[in-house]
Parts: sequence; structure tokens; C-alpha cells
Amino acid sequence: MREYIASLGKRLAGSRRATIDTIEPFEPAVSPRQPVDLTNDAAVTEVLDLAIKVGAVLLDSGTGAIDTQTQVRFVASIYGVENCEVDVTYNTIWVSATRGGAMPPVTAMKSVHYRSLDFTRLAAVDRLVRKIRNLAIDPGEGHQVIDAIIAAPHPYRRWIATLAWSSMAAALSVLLGGGWLVAVVAFLTTAVIDRTNRLLNKIGTPLFFQQMTGGFIAVIPAAVVYQNQEALGLNLMPSQVIAAGVVVLLSGLSLVGSVQDAITGAPITGCARFFELLIMTGGIISGVGIAITLMESTGIYLPTITSTTSFDLAATPLRVLAGGLAAAAFALASYAETRALPTAFFGGAMGAAIVAAANHFGIGSVISAGIAAAMVGLVGGLLARRALTPPLVVAVAGITPLLPGLAIYRGLYGLLSQQTIEGLTAIGSAIGVGCSLAAGVTLGEFIARTLRRPRISTRPTRALFTARSAIRPGRMTTDPEVDPDAVTEPFREMDLRPGLSEG
Repeated sequence: MREYIASLGKRLAGSRRATIDTIEPFEPAVSPRQPVDLTNDAAVTEVLDLAIKVGAVLLDSGTGAIDTQTQVRFVASIYGVENCEVDVTYNTIWVSATRGGAMPPVTAMKSVHYRSLDFTRLAAVDRLVRKIRNLAIDPGEGHQVIDAIIAAPHPYRRWIATLAWSSMAAALSVLLGGGWLVAVVAFLTTAVIDRTNRLLNKIGTPLFFQQMTGGFIAVIPAAVVYQNQEALGLNLMPSQVIAAGVVVLLSGLSLVGSVQDAITGAPITGCARFFELLIMTGGIISGVGIAITLMESTGIYLPTITSTTSFDLAATPLRVLAGGLAAAAFALASYAETRALPTAFFGGAMGAAIVAAANHFGIGSVISAGIAAAMVGLVGGLLARRALTPPLVVAVAGITPLLPGLAIYRGLYGLLSQQTIEGLTAIGSAIGVGCSLAAGVTLGEFIARTLRRPRISTRPTRALFTARSAIRPGRMTTDPEVDPDAVTEPFREMDLRPGLSEG
């Protein structure tokens, strides 16, 4: 029995590792594959600039400050620039390389102004770091690749992302207990939200007002259908539609990264990210509140919602399926690679199943969310490594269906309905669930990383002699450390998509 369990664990964990797994914390770097001349200011600056560009994509994608800092230092050390001081804050990366007492340090800095969800870009950078380590890519070639990654269009057309966001809302409404009508209304409402916010983004509208607009739109269709449901012969619970829209709007915020930064030793960046999260959530709440008040002024009153939402055992399989579909749809909407979608589906379904089981046994929402998130971070992280997908993709997608959208709406409704205590309790519960999700997934990912972190060999590899031939399409190295599919596939795909636009 022990042998069977051990073999099952090996099949699950596999032998593949994320890039961050191959970096031992507080240990010297791997022996440089292609060390640069430290007396050459231009060469050192080129290396630091490459490392900062890699870090900028990681930070933009929601990676924690400590992990970003580690990756930047690792890339620089591969080229022999080992004595680096790296400082990563909310939107800035500083790197300073010391070269002894006789020469001045070389310093580079980059600000991260763009904030977008593009998990394909994150995966491509992850593979680039692998190739820098294994194939001795020179800094000039690394710059060409990272510039192509940053400048590349999204891998899917924009209407596919809109369809994915809408499908995610429909699945979330089913997860919350809604039927086909709720799913249809949530689907159409989210499509309108996405396209409207897309237009607002094009004219430079601040994200706060985009979130407010999204919260406002989430209420109107549900309230109108609810008011006319008797005439239409329908039955609709508007809270499920509104909560699904709130979760979709919350899913794009850096909940995991903010709590992870606070836990792992970057409190300043963590506080900045968490404050941004609170402000953007406030925008959603403001939009929902304005819409509810407007509806009441026209004589449309939304129904009182119950204080608890439990899983019916008979509907549990459907809701577990909905949780998986919501996670996979979020990954697709965030432009994740297709190889990541099955793993994201499994993570979302597993999280929904654990929450359903916890509710059945009377475990509180905060504790059940933490347990589910920890399992998503652990199992999903191990499966992500098998799919050669950055674990962050699966972690964020897996906990997205569990975000407390219904609790936020319940709290706001209570405050607007003169039920102050109930409203504040629901808001506090939502904050607790959110922090529990982020902390749990961080713990699970830490355990997965610990299981997969190897001893780094400092032996020279044959990759030094086969670097250029290995990165050309059709000419692969047979070195066992290299995954041939990961060498050229993302770059070939990038070259095949030059004509795609974001519209």
C-alpha cells in the first residue's frame, strides 16, 4: 500500500519544476554559463537591463515581490554578475551590481506602468529564464526574445476573452445556486461589462471608475428582469447575477500577490497592493450601491437575501463542475496557454468540492476557504509543473471561483437597508475569506515548491556548446536538462501571430 501511494505521488508530482524551484534561497548562484566582463560597463548594463525586463513582466503578471527579486538576481548571476542588490517595490525594480572597491557600481531601474493579465507572456518569460540557465543564451539574444515577448499581441482575439469572461460569470452563477436563467443573464451582463470597460480603458479612464461602471452594470439587468419576472413567467434571484459580476470584477485584482508579499517579507509592496485592492473593491461597491439606490428610486426593490448560502448535496456535482469551468474560463480570459486550461479546471473543481464538503460538516467559510486554497496551491502547483505552466496561473485561476462576491453584495445590501450589523459582519467575512484564500494558496504553493526544489548541480553542461543550435526551430539539443518543446514552441507561436489585434 505504501509503495502504491508513493508511486501515485510521484505520478502526480512528476519530475518537472517551475523556474523558481531551481533557485535555492540564500545560496550562491549556479556557475555562470557565459560570464560577462565585469570591467565593461556596457556589458554589465546589458545584463542588468535584461534581468529587469524579466522582472517587470513577472511583477506585472502578479508575481510576488520576493519571487520577482529572486528571479532578477538569478538571471544576472547566470552571466557572472553575482554581487547584486535588488529592490522590488510596488511598481519599480532597482538593481545595483557591485564590482569591488576599485570600480563604481552599475545601477539600473525600471518602472512597471502597465497592469494586464496575460499569462501567455508570463509562461514565455518563464521559459526564457529556463533557456538562459540551460542553453547559455547570450544577453543580446535574450534581449531580442524578451522584447518580442513584451511586444507580442495577445494570443487570442479580444472577443474570445469576452466570451471567456461571460462564461466564467455564467459558471459562477451556477456555483452560487442559480439555474439556466440566472446563467444566461449573468453571461449577457458580463459581456456588456467587459466591452464597456474595454471602451473606457481605450480612452484612459482610471481603473477605479471602470470598476464602478462594472458594478453599476451588474445590477441593472438583474433588477429589471426580477421586476418583470411574473409577466415573463420566469423566476430569478438577482443576488446570484450580481455576485457573479462582482467576482468577475474582483478576479482581475492582485489578491494573491498582495498577501503573499506581506507574508514572505515585502510588507511595503504588500500594503501598496492590498490598498489598491481595497480601493478597486470600493469602486465595485460604489457602483453596486449607486445602481441599487437608482433602482429603488424608480420603484424596483431587490429582495432581501439570506445570511447564509449552503451547498445542497444533490447539486454538489453540478456546482463542482461549475467551479472547474469558472476557473478554466478565467485562465482563458487571462490569455493562458491551452495546456494550462485542464490544470486550472482541476484546481477550480477541487476547490469547489472542498468548500462543499466543509459546508456539509459545518466548517466556517473562512477556514474552509483557507483549506481549499491550500490544496489548490499544492496539488494545482504540482500539476502545473507537469504541464510546464507557471504555478501562479493555476493558483490564481483555482481560487477565483471562491472569491466572496456574494458576501460583498450581502454586506452592501445590509448597509443600504439599515441593517448595519449584518452588513458589517458580511463585509468582515468577505475580507476574512479573501485573506484566507490568498494565505492558503501561498502556503500550498510553498509546499509544492519545497517538494520540487532540487539540489543544483554546478557541473558544466553540454548546453554551452549547443546553445545557438538549440534555440533554432528544428534543431534541438538532447541534453536531459532541456525540455525541447519548451525551447522553440512559444517563440514559433509568437511568430505565427503577428497579425492579431486586440480589438
